[in-house]
Amino acid sequence: MFVAIDDQGGFQGFIVFYAEERHILLENVAVLPRAAGRGVGKELVNFCENAARERGLGAVKLYTNEKMTENLSIYPKLGYAEVGRHTEDGFNRVYFEKVLT
Repeated sequence: MFVAIDDQGGFQGFIVFYAEERHILLENVAVLPRAAGRGVGKELVNFCENAARERGLGAVKLYTNEKMTENLSIYPKLGYAEVGRHTEDGFNRVYFEKVLT
């Protein structure tokens, strides 16, 4: 887990990801409501993508619940393509992938 802090050292959000065979799986990203809209989430996702590049991995993959409609619009704006929808463990999940260059 990696955290984002502001210039006074205050917690702003976090991201959890781990390397798999050929990609990084972005497991969770969260930003405090008071930090929303300030680019914190975008910077955390960029951090994850750079970590993948440093490891020589070609993509970042993630999934979100289809009820998280805001996420469904944010990830495409960050360059992620929807690659599937499946029901797992009772949740309707939407899968995204970003191929890194």
